[in-house]
Amino acid sequence: MSCPQCGLRKAKRNCPALHQNICTVCCATKRLVVIDCPPDCVHLASARAHPPATARRQQEADVAALMPTVNELTERQYQLFFLFQNVIAQARPEGLARITDADVAEASGAAAATLETAARGVIYEQRPQSPTARKMAEAFAALVGQVREQGATVYDREAAIALRAIERGAQTLGQQLGTGDTGYMDLMFRLLQVNRAKAEAEAKPASPIIMP
Repeated sequence: MSCPQCGLRKAKRNCPALHQNICTVCCATKRLVVIDCPPDCVHLASARAHPPATARRQQEADVAALMPTVNELTERQYQLFFLFQNVIAQARPEGLARITDADVAEASGAAAATLETAARGVIYEQRPQSPTARKMAEAFAALVGQVREQGATVYDREAAIALRAIERGAQTLGQQLGTGDTGYMDLMFRLLQVNRAKAEAEAKPASPIIMP
């Protein structure tokens, strides 16, 4: 019997999340990203205790691909960069649309431009053309406001630099890696261990944000 996930290899491994057998490769590469693995899955527990060489190589490759877009960020900008990734993970498209790297690039670029003009003392909101990107840009702005309400000092220019790093990654990484129009999002979800299928299926309230 062939694997129902890839249709290429033999389905030898029982998957408690899908209630069917899948191949070992799909189990290793799609767990917690596409497949919503239960915490008591023996294969997940084994992988966490003894990460396979392929998983380590994938993580190393992801970090190496991401580094050119973030290596000039300061520690505070790096923190903001990953806070903004939380917005991307929680983003929900309108209707039957799907979120792509192009939406992420447009949203982060527009939000960065708004913050850059604010840093110069000019209040002008840059609005993306795409409804999905517009909604995400609004969520970026709401996150900055939420962090400030919690007492953290966030400068417009620093937040804009972090958003520009996201814009660069979303514009280039998918094409560079040959991973399609969601390559950047897939890479970040792997690094953050976000289950993309679950994130797209259900909306979760943002968790409290704390910054030094």
